[in-house]
Amino acid sequence: MRVPEREITSEVPLCRPDGRLDPAAVGWTRHPLHDTSRLGTGRYGWGRTKRWEYWAVTTPTHLLGVTVSSLDYAGVYAAWVHDRRSGETVSHDAVDPLARGATLPARLGAGPARARSGALSIDVEEVPGGTRLGVAAPRVRLDVLAERPPGHEAMGVVVPWSPRLFQYTVKDVARPAVGTLWVDGTEHAVAAGECWAVLDHGRGRWPYRVRWNWGAGSGVVDGHVVGVQVGGRWTDGTGSTENALVVDGRVHKVSEELSWDYDPGDWLAPWRVRGELADLTFTPFWDHASSTNLGVLAQRADQCFGHWSGWMCDDSGERVCVDGVLGWAEDVHNRW
Repeated sequence: MRVPEREITSEVPLCRPDGRLDPAAVGWTRHPLHDTSRLGTGRYGWGRTKRWEYWAVTTPTHLLGVTVSSLDYAGVYAAWVHDRRSGETVSHDAVDPLARGATLPARLGAGPARARSGALSIDVEEVPGGTRLGVAAPRVRLDVLAERPPGHEAMGVVVPWSPRLFQYTVKDVARPAVGTLWVDGTEHAVAAGECWAVLDHGRGRWPYRVRWNWGAGSGVVDGHVVGVQVGGRWTDGTGSTENALVVDGRVHKVSEELSWDYDPGDWLAPWRVRGELADLTFTPFWDHASSTNLGVLAQRADQCFGHWSGWMCDDSGERVCVDGVLGWAEDVHNRW
């Protein structure tokens, strides 16, 4: 179903002074124009506010994920690495009461994101030319620059469930990545031209129970840098979508609720994501399954990594091939 979405081109506050959603914030952007500094203040303060920075890095040999998040009553931090050759996954996770070890900027780019919990240390910081991702943990170290080429755009969108429940997300795909990964002391190059970083930046106030789909991918197709960004379930019926195609750093908004078709009994079977403006097949090779159950806080996630094929429409309506783009598609249930 096509959805009329408004492009925002100037700075706008996400929240009113009382912490409710500012209606002027509803829309999508090519650059991070939303000021989220009022989130969690006023009448609608502590308790339902969620803040996070999630980065994923894909290389020919490894898949990596880094999370710094605050759910108000807990911080959830993670750094994991999957070796595509051996199949081994090394993961360091922490749940921090009241998110005391988390530092998250009031808005995207306004400062570093950091997590400290036991032996796990995460640092995400804006530097000249991009974003530096640093991890130190007993078996894993990471020092990677997610480059931001000149003119590179990232899709941001506000999803409104109600005046007091809403989410601002920036999905920044197809960022070239370069640097070094160490696993158990062995050095692995994150080499220029074949490695990619993707950001999921989130600031909002969420319902207690929620389910979502998210898919992303980055790569080079027919000489062009192509980024896939698709989502579903959590945006349905809100008048907003998080679907977009990125070509050579330019965001092409796909303003349509796409249908997702996959088999929860077989996560490695092909997934289909379709609409008038996109016809995608996702073929997984690995399911990063995770679950947490701490009573009030619970999650079940299947983040499947693999390759995208098919096409998405650009702003002119031309179909752009995405065959071979490496990324993921996920199904997530949260109680938080």
